[in-house]
Amino acid sequence: MRHYREILQQKFTEAYQKLNNEQRCAVDTIEGPVMVIAGPGTGKTQILAARIGKILLETDALPENILCLTYTDAGTIAMRKRLQQFIGADAYKVNIYTFHAFCNDVIQDNLNLFEKNSLDAVSELESIEMFKQLIDAFPKNHPLKRYRGDVYYEINNLRNLFSAMKREGWTPEFINQKIDEYINDLPNRDEYIAKRKVKEFNKGDVRTDKIEEEKEKMEKLRAAVNEFANFQALMRKRNRYDFDDMINWVITVFEENKNVLANYQEKFQYLLVDEYQDTSGTQNRLVQLLINYWDKPNVFVVGDDDQSIYRFQGANVENMLDFANRYSKDLMTVVLTGNYRSTQPILDISKTLINRNDERLVKQIEGLSKDLVSSNTRINGLTDKPVLHEYTSAKDEMAGITNRISELIENKAEPGRIAVIYKENKYGEELATYFRLKNIPFYSKRSIDVLVHPFSNKIIQILRYLNAEHDTPYGGDEMLFEILHYDLYKIPPIEIAKLTVETNTLKYKGEQTSIRKLLSDKANRPAQNLFDNGIHEGLKQFSFMMEKLIADVPNITLQELFEHIIQNAGVLNYIMQNNDKIALMQLLTALFDFIKDETSRDPLLKLKELISIFDLMEKEGIALPMNKVAGTDKGVNLLTAHGSKGLEFEYIFFAGVNASLWEKKRKPAAGYKFPDTMFTSLPAAGDDEELRRLFYVALTRAEKHLYISWSKFRNDGKELEPSMFIAEILEEHEIPVEKISLTEEQQMEFETLHFTAQAPEIEQAEEDFIAALLDKFVMNVTALSAYLNCPLGFYYKNLVRIPSGKSESLEFGSAIHHALEKLFTKMLANDNKHFPAREEMVTDFNWYMRKHRENFTQEAFDRRMEYGDEVLRNYYEKYISNWNKVVTVERNIRGVVINGVPLKGKLDKLEFNGKEVNVVDYKSGNIDNALPKMKPPSEKEPHGGDYWRQAVFYKILVDNYQQKDWKVISTEFDFIEPDKKGEYRKEKIVISPQDIETVKQQIAEVWQKIQARDFYTGCGKEDCHWCNFVKNNKLAVALHDLEEETAE
Repeated sequence: MRHYREILQQKFTEAYQKLNNEQRCAVDTIEGPVMVIAGPGTGKTQILAARIGKILLETDALPENILCLTYTDAGTIAMRKRLQQFIGADAYKVNIYTFHAFCNDVIQDNLNLFEKNSLDAVSELESIEMFKQLIDAFPKNHPLKRYRGDVYYEINNLRNLFSAMKREGWTPEFINQKIDEYINDLPNRDEYIAKRKVKEFNKGDVRTDKIEEEKEKMEKLRAAVNEFANFQALMRKRNRYDFDDMINWVITVFEENKNVLANYQEKFQYLLVDEYQDTSGTQNRLVQLLINYWDKPNVFVVGDDDQSIYRFQGANVENMLDFANRYSKDLMTVVLTGNYRSTQPILDISKTLINRNDERLVKQIEGLSKDLVSSNTRINGLTDKPVLHEYTSAKDEMAGITNRISELIENKAEPGRIAVIYKENKYGEELATYFRLKNIPFYSKRSIDVLVHPFSNKIIQILRYLNAEHDTPYGGDEMLFEILHYDLYKIPPIEIAKLTVETNTLKYKGEQTSIRKLLSDKANRPAQNLFDNGIHEGLKQFSFMMEKLIADVPNITLQELFEHIIQNAGVLNYIMQNNDKIALMQLLTALFDFIKDETSRDPLLKLKELISIFDLMEKEGIALPMNKVAGTDKGVNLLTAHGSKGLEFEYIFFAGVNASLWEKKRKPAAGYKFPDTMFTSLPAAGDDEELRRLFYVALTRAEKHLYISWSKFRNDGKELEPSMFIAEILEEHEIPVEKISLTEEQQMEFETLHFTAQAPEIEQAEEDFIAALLDKFVMNVTALSAYLNCPLGFYYKNLVRIPSGKSESLEFGSAIHHALEKLFTKMLANDNKHFPAREEMVTDFNWYMRKHRENFTQEAFDRRMEYGDEVLRNYYEKYISNWNKVVTVERNIRGVVINGVPLKGKLDKLEFNGKEVNVVDYKSGNIDNALPKMKPPSEKEPHGGDYWRQAVFYKILVDNYQQKDWKVISTEFDFIEPDKKGEYRKEKIVISPQDIETVKQQIAEVWQKIQARDFYTGCGKEDCHWCNFVKNNKLAVALHDLEEETAE
């Protein structure tokens, strides 16, 4: 034992001598409460380890009497590593935990007091299912209930809210009380007093309109908070818990069982908490329970409010401020200002930036100063200022950074001592392509979503198709058309197109057939004669394989079915022949593991239920995460600003520092607004402070060399501006901005990387086949808009006419259309021209919905029935007394020819005033989403919106209809669903002679291009389904760069 203490004393003395006075003060004060404010690079981990060494040397405490709590697993590993250097293997006896791991141990040691042994951890999927259940149960006038669009929109908001409530220890009663206090206080607040005459308010009046808006937000929060108990009941019913529940259980047991708490209080004589600024309300409560046994507890907290990047706004300095106030009588506060990482110029610009934040301890506690001083004698004499680079464009910036790093490595800089920091992963992914081109070793680690990868998508789509065919035989043709094109099978697209057209022809003649049925018939048909080769061999083999899989569905387990797909559906063979076989095998394994997990949760899981799980994950954005590590850990580090926290590098390239990626980047909806009465320190307005802290974290990773860069123009030529944080730095520091333009030679080096937007071209089909299709083609507005959107999409949808199913919203719209058509048809058939009763219209809607029940889930069907009933009743009441009765409905117009182009169309309703016509087109859905589609051509939409074109097309069609002498005076879009304010609206399109000329020109040009067979090349847009379909299945014979076209 003596020998052990001697070694410990020797190691401690060596380490202690290296400490500065502030650090020694923190280490020496082992009795009573201590708060250490440790800025970046000030040796926080070092003093935590040294302090534990000091406790073991100078007290009777054993390693197991010390509890150290930290925020992340990485933090526990770093702490134990550092401690091991002091005390050897005894480091493993010191209790170093994350908060969750500590709670888990408490639960395991006291299982009889907890329910956990009878509960299972909830999966993200189960959580979403329960939130859907919760939302489905909302009563009719619930403030959060939605009937259309994303009816489960509130899921994420509710999840985040309930998680925050559990983490912070907020009860519904507490939040309701704070909402009431907030609302009652609004009339007393300066921002709700009119500063000048506005609307009906005079200067000095209380702005009751603004108060009502704020009340509405608060009532949404109240409605959400009041669902908390219902959600917890659903969790309990399913025997589930989440990690946020664990800490609350431990708190409850500690509060209700004083003996259990006393055991832990006696065991842990010394408590240390790392990253204290990021601890939640419940984590804080746990710490308080463990130390409140003593009036002057031996508690040591370390944190830096300026690096708080994980807490929500308003809670940044709460913990440290509360701690300082609670123990103000005995508290020793130590501020570490000696920075051993960076040079002084780097620290100076970092200080300039963070000083602008108001939500800081130094502005709340008197006498504190956090001005960091460069204290590493090896580098504190360096005076090189950070370097600011303005590149012409983002691609030039990436090329410039790549070249500079390449030069550094050539000059013997270690790649592992260099890092590029950026705001979002997307930047790093693109930069990696530049590094590959120059053979620069790099290291990046990020989580990817297995489900969005094209390869995983193909396997899931095969599963989806098998389910559709098992459920309704011959009903999955839309999916089958795409699956046949998969590069797993290498079937010539022309063969698939011919099969599809033949299916459509047979259907048109009244035969009950489908692509699958026709394919199976042809594959099994014996040769008619010696010269009959039958269908393409690839199609034949595909049919045999797919029919076998469809037959397997009811007879084998899901895991076996997945194995059959891998073995027999060409998946394994495809992987083994692919250059990227390791990555594809990892994706396949992750997908298989997920299916194994789901079937272990529910051994009776059927394919239909698995598909529902995939649908739910896709709709709610639930990822199936897989860590993708690229490169070697000795390479240049590619990091996001969040991911860089706690790391340090000799060279930092802080890239993409444009306002559009920082303060002007649109944030996802933040959920519910909390009243400021919930916080003791009022949050600063806006998100600038949180972003400024993140920017500060990125700057302070640099040891010697810091390069900050941004681009002046987007790749398409539009001007950009640097982040406002650059202006804040330049306001106090004279740092020249070096404007960098790459030479033509340097640009050419990376030229192959710049063609990101590429339009794919597919192989041309046989002329006889295409000619036969075009012979029957007549221009209609749907085809015109489809071509203008993407010529390739037009080829698949309007020429080959691939099968397409109906979505829930589309089928609901059709039901509404049907009810209105019947309403007017029955009126016209009535001698008195009386409209049928409202009930009759609703009955027609219900009939259509039930007839097409298969296109809805049970929840969607019930919701749409309830919503449709309400919408139609109100719509009827609104218009019944002023509907024009001189009408024709569902009018087909053919035989119109304009400039040699045949036109046709089907119009919902024509209203007459003599020969003058008002064309009415019914629209269901959200009017706000429809408004942009009504706009004429602009710089952003050179072809104009689809609805605008539809209105003009209908005027051209009706005005030139030779059988009637009709003249369109207006085209009107009649929205059957109300807007957000509950108002029913009709939007008229005013059509000018110029509009008519523009659309006539579009008709002529598109017709000409179609006749010239100019539909084999897509639009190249990133989100185009058909362009991506062609690229993902390697169907393209060429890729056409769109760079120049975009830049015009």
